[in-house]
Amino acid sequence: MTFRTARFSLLTVAAAVALFTAPAWAQLKIGFNVPLTGFAAADGKSALEGAKLAVAQANAKGGVAGQQLELVVYDDQATPKEAVPSATRMVEKDNVVVAVSGSYSGSTRAAATIFQRAQIPYVVAYAIHPDITLAGDYMFRVSAMGEVQGRGGAKLVQNLGKKRVLLVTLKNDFGQALAAGFKDAAPKLGLTIINEYEYGMPDRQFGPLVSKIKSDNPEIIYASGYFFTAGPLVSQIRAAGITAPIIGQEGYDSDKFIEIAGPASEGTYITTSLDRDSTAPATVAFLADYRKATNLGADMVAASSFTATAVAIEGLRKSGGKGGAALRDAIASGSYDMPIGKLEFNDLHEVKKDIQVQIVKDKAFRRHSVISDPVLLAPPTKAK
Repeated sequence: MTFRTARFSLLTVAAAVALFTAPAWAQLKIGFNVPLTGFAAADGKSALEGAKLAVAQANAKGGVAGQQLELVVYDDQATPKEAVPSATRMVEKDNVVVAVSGSYSGSTRAAATIFQRAQIPYVVAYAIHPDITLAGDYMFRVSAMGEVQGRGGAKLVQNLGKKRVLLVTLKNDFGQALAAGFKDAAPKLGLTIINEYEYGMPDRQFGPLVSKIKSDNPEIIYASGYFFTAGPLVSQIRAAGITAPIIGQEGYDSDKFIEIAGPASEGTYITTSLDRDSTAPATVAFLADYRKATNLGADMVAASSFTATAVAIEGLRKSGGKGGAALRDAIASGSYDMPIGKLEFNDLHEVKKDIQVQIVKDKAFRRHSVISDPVLLAPPTKAK
């Protein structure tokens, strides 16, 4: 596998880097936007490795329609201002036949309108904002959308036998979507939200917030965040002597959360897409293959990005390498056995799937339970 780097004017693609990860004869191009620098670079590295693995496995089996696949990668820094020129170049210069998002909601939402306008299918790995699939019928998402994950978090609170819950919400698309879903489900499940506090993405010192949490004395805490915010938050909550269980989400799903939070991470629950203890063949194979390829354990970001890329590739196989409406329809009609579960798309191109619950135990994520509620976890449809 070769890498080529293209640099463009800062006026057109600020700090963008395009990496082409396939042999020179590759003809079918898959666009991939991912944060390789900036605050989300660690997630971006996992996402890229997952996507590369999916492409490498497909090419080892002969590619698609007699052609090798090429992964065209742009660093979007998890920001809309970088995602827009990157997506535009994929459409206008690189002529990608399909695109995959390995990035966050803000950059993915910005790119979605560009791919929709160009009628290029866009398969989203783990960005959870509801507006992404609402951009149009060329959008697909392989993870549960934010509101669904939030409702799953409320169900976990009920399953744990708790009622008085405190919300700590990250002030961005991710945190607000999760909170909206949790608030929607809480009264239906007999939960009482005793308070909600918000914090910003740059925050790492949580003294005043932790004091408020301690004063509220919740039975359980539902705290949204990414590993780099959640690590300090959980550590400082525990240092203050607060023992209430903490529920996080996919943003926590990284070994770096455990590294940052240290011993305070033990016992933290997360709702996520990847079950490290799964016996499902697709998951077992992916975990082994990813470790062999990277010498690292996989996280949710890697598994979801592998899945999104593999779904795009399977769609290309079904369409005979054709893009546009043929590829859109091929992806939409498929049934996929993937590392993050068995997937089918509804009419809004959202997936209906169980939510995995992992718990930090002995410095690792381990299976706790599975939330399977066909009503509570149902994604929206066009009819609604």
